[in-house]
Amino acid sequence: MTNEQAVAEKLLQVKAIRLNVKEPFTWASGWKSPIYCDNRKVLSFPHVREFIKSEMCNVIFDQFPEAELLAGVATAGIAWGAMAADQLKLPYVYVRPKPKEHGLGNQIEGSYEAGQKVVVIEDLISTGKSSLEVVEVLRKAGVEVIGMVSIFNYGFDMARNAFQTAGVDYRSLTNYQTLIQLAVEKQIVEAAEQEVLLKWSQDPAHWLVN
Repeated sequence: MTNEQAVAEKLLQVKAIRLNVKEPFTWASGWKSPIYCDNRKVLSFPHVREFIKSEMCNVIFDQFPEAELLAGVATAGIAWGAMAADQLKLPYVYVRPKPKEHGLGNQIEGSYEAGQKVVVIEDLISTGKSSLEVVEVLRKAGVEVIGMVSIFNYGFDMARNAFQTAGVDYRSLTNYQTLIQLAVEKQIVEAAEQEVLLKWSQDPAHWLVN
């Protein structure tokens, strides 16, 4: 089993990812989806949490060895970023969706220096919009974003194009294609549903259940 398959298996095991073609979920965007991902659930399972944290640290260490700082994306990326920073003994900050409306008005919480090489930590990447907004905040603050690491990636073309345009290298511990293949192998979904699930990922904004 590959690392991507092992991570996908753990996410399915703790029901951080749910699949349902017949009764699709509704995202905040209004999209209908046969998948719902909530990686925060992993935090409640110590052994799985440790496994995901270790895999994340391995990717950071292997792919971005020059990292001098980790930055978690609020809110779901905060815990993962903090755990990875602790294991890798790196400084850590997290980035709010918008500046605080009181106190110092910070949007980046923590201590950092201009020019530091930072890796952004996300729980998942869908369209890439919110993730890249965080990248822009960090760049404006003067740090150098060298990459992003997430637990899960839906693999949408729109996200791939957005990251390429923004010049951001990104890695994910597992992805939608790997997950669906594993779910079919483990009979979590029927083989006949595989085509429907893959079709959704090609055009999620307009997907409808037939």
